[in-house]
Amino acid sequence: MPTTSNYFHLHLVSDSTGETLITVARAVAAQYANVTAVEHVYPLVRSQKQLDRVLDEIEESPGIVLFTLLEKDLVGRLEGKCKEINVPSLSIIGPVMQLFEAYLGAATTGRVGAQHVLNAEYFRRIDALNYTMIHDDGQHVEGLEEADVVLVGVSRTSKTPTSIYLANRGIRTANVPLVPGIPLPHQLETLKKPLVVSLHATPERLIQVRQNRLLTMGDRDNDTYIDKQSVADEVAFARRLSAKFNWALLDVTRRSIEETAAAVMKLYNDRQRARPPE
Repeated sequence: MPTTSNYFHLHLVSDSTGETLITVARAVAAQYANVTAVEHVYPLVRSQKQLDRVLDEIEESPGIVLFTLLEKDLVGRLEGKCKEINVPSLSIIGPVMQLFEAYLGAATTGRVGAQHVLNAEYFRRIDALNYTMIHDDGQHVEGLEEADVVLVGVSRTSKTPTSIYLANRGIRTANVPLVPGIPLPHQLETLKKPLVVSLHATPERLIQVRQNRLLTMGDRDNDTYIDKQSVADEVAFARRLSAKFNWALLDVTRRSIEETAAAVMKLYNDRQRARPPE
């Protein structure tokens, strides 16, 4: 039945980590600005005893139930309970699996958490994360040539979180701050293998983000950091460097970290496709 309050309970039940559920649920919930989802996340639900606790909480706080369970007995019991107490439930991967099965003409293996298997792709992501953490904020510039992507930009252009997001996708990412008056590392000027992407934002946006940063740190005396003319000069300085070295430009003013990372990945993949085979 429709909710009449400004919040609703959202139960996310998974036999694995729950990442898929959380991503899908939040993407949909974000479309409803006037109501807030109270999330109840239940990862690694693989036994009837574990499901008991989930069902008790659903009954105590009725709401939408989304799940990614492969064990048919667990699915049947969860759906039965939801029907009994009149709350909506939906398998997020069930319809997709049915589509795959119909097209491929083959049944699923039923392996719980199969996407998290420790394969070569997994270790590639771990290697990328290690590289990115070591090469954050202009550290160890002697290793920049080993990167897949190097992000540059003035302070508060989201270089570090974007780097970490890309690393989680297996892309070895370094980032280097651009600061007027401080010479560029010579390694940055001579890079051949990595894609260099210069992240930009409007001075107004940078000032807003920097003001919030200063408030968080309790620093109210750093006037130059948020001075309109100084910030505008920084932006102009970064743009001149980008033009000089022919770096790819990406405006992050209105982009989330995920959107920025997606745009960088597109630039990277386009560049990889355009390269002649070795």
